[in-house]
Amino acid sequence: MEYSFAKLLVLLVTSILTNNFIFSRFLGCCPFLGVSNKVETAAGMGMAVTFVMGMASLFTWLVYNYILIPLKLEYLQTMAFILVIASLVQFVEMFLKKASPSLYRGLGIYLPLITTNCAVLGVTLINVESYANNLLFAVCNGIFGALGFTLAIVLMAGVRERLEFSKVPNALKGFSSSLIIAGLMSIAFLGFAGIGK
Repeated sequence: MEYSFAKLLVLLVTSILTNNFIFSRFLGCCPFLGVSNKVETAAGMGMAVTFVMGMASLFTWLVYNYILIPLKLEYLQTMAFILVIASLVQFVEMFLKKASPSLYRGLGIYLPLITTNCAVLGVTLINVESYANNLLFAVCNGIFGALGFTLAIVLMAGVRERLEFSKVPNALKGFSSSLIIAGLMSIAFLGFAGIGK
């Protein structure tokens, strides 16, 4: 695969809109529904996931291509990738605890759960299959996919914040309204299905 700006632009648009991890691949739904109560917290979670997915894409690609393949240990990729992701999440957790204690408390249990966020592991597995020979595209796919995750979680948080001040029937309050909103947003993102083909 050659490096070209047009291909990177197509990857950007498709990763954010068409192949959004939440709305088309159904990866990362736990933090999407759990942290999307406030826009500020959702944006912080999105930034943390963006950093972890970008760095995980870089390091897991390097581990896979320069350690696992030469040693013929490809079958250990999932375990190795989880180890890399867990290390990155620990770094983010220590950084946020020092730099932004309020965001650290706002993210709560969901910050360490980035380790088990299936979107983060999913992007690393997609990268070694789809972009095995291209580090730039693998890292860009991770970052762009995380930006799509951030867009989805911030949009969801914005809608949920507005619903707090709206008159909603009792049967639709809480988690049920979140699922309805997520479904409607998924249908809206389905409108981008033809882009990038």
